[in-house]
Amino acid sequence: MYFSRKILKEIEKHLKSRQIIVLTGMRRSGKTTAFRMIYEKINSENKVFLDLENPLDQKIFEEKDYNNIWANLRPYGITPQKKSYVFIDEIQDKPEITKTIKYLYDHYPVKFFLTGSSSFYLKNLFPESLAGRKFIFELYPLDFEEFLMFKRRKKEFKAEFKDKEKAGNSVVCERFKKLYDEYLDYGGFPQVVLEESALLKKSNLSDIFKSYFEKDVRGLADFKNISAFRDLILLLLGRAGAKLDVSKLAKEVGVSRETVYSYLSFLEATYFIKLVQPYSRNVDREVSGARKVYICDNGFISQFSRSSEGSLLENAVWQNIRRRGEIKYYQKRSGPEIDFIVDGKIALEVKQKGSDYDYAKLAALAKSLKIKEYYVVSRKFAEGKGIIPAVEV
Repeated sequence: MYFSRKILKEIEKHLKSRQIIVLTGMRRSGKTTAFRMIYEKINSENKVFLDLENPLDQKIFEEKDYNNIWANLRPYGITPQKKSYVFIDEIQDKPEITKTIKYLYDHYPVKFFLTGSSSFYLKNLFPESLAGRKFIFELYPLDFEEFLMFKRRKKEFKAEFKDKEKAGNSVVCERFKKLYDEYLDYGGFPQVVLEESALLKKSNLSDIFKSYFEKDVRGLADFKNISAFRDLILLLLGRAGAKLDVSKLAKEVGVSRETVYSYLSFLEATYFIKLVQPYSRNVDREVSGARKVYICDNGFISQFSRSSEGSLLENAVWQNIRRRGEIKYYQKRSGPEIDFIVDGKIALEVKQKGSDYDYAKLAALAKSLKIKEYYVVSRKFAEGKGIIPAVEV
């Protein structure tokens, strides 16, 4: 059984366009399943779904004359005489295919749907000649709303933070408490969410991590010291929500600062981490400030590190607001901090149990930055103005 993802509605808006649709994101986040659902919705017999991890599907595109590829697709019932829909999964397994795609796109009525698990690789894979020919979508592990869909539990989520504040109440918090606890501990990878056994959830997380390391790290990167790269990942898992000190990380891992920067760049481009910049009304100060790190999925943090409940909560909130726009954080030199600032307009502070004091402190800091909308996100239900239960975010 397939469960729908929110991104599908955005993709479906472009089904009738000429442009290539590219879906990228962290490995095992559900890209193939999402495209399978799109594939089933297309009302045409002139369509095919190919997996480039399969050598036989790779062979279809191994032609010097690209026009001959249609002969290889004929056994699948595909003809170039009318509009065709070609889905290609894991395109990074055959880099040269983009030249083929460009040629077929320019000369035939074909609509391509492509998946790949690395923006790092895709940026190099797609030549500039494909500019204007593609729409790129990014798919992440499940947010809490999708998590509940996969659990077959109904809950209305308000779009605006001001409405989330009004919707929050103790009954709803209690009803979804155990599910939110599960989300914090095991994250949002679809196959992990659908598994009932805690033991098998942990086994799946280990398998996903191994797959990322073997296929993305060893397959795409050219790092000489793989063990140092692994050690850096483990350090970062224990630092979710923390500011990074690159010099300290380099010393702990035993490599240069430049090497750490290259590792971080790769991890971010393969969707394993996200580095969040500090917020400032002065752009130059933003660029020079230390960045905070967040991890693609809470399951990795709880499974492979000894992080605090606060770190798990902050990381989960980030996962649920990341699609809302540009996320930054703010911290004065003297100490006061705002965990998240969304598009420079909304300030959010994350607490295990929010209070009027937390809200008043956030309000004063937000107003000093001329931010008019601000809320405390609380894991436990708390009465008070401006406090939003985490289950509503």
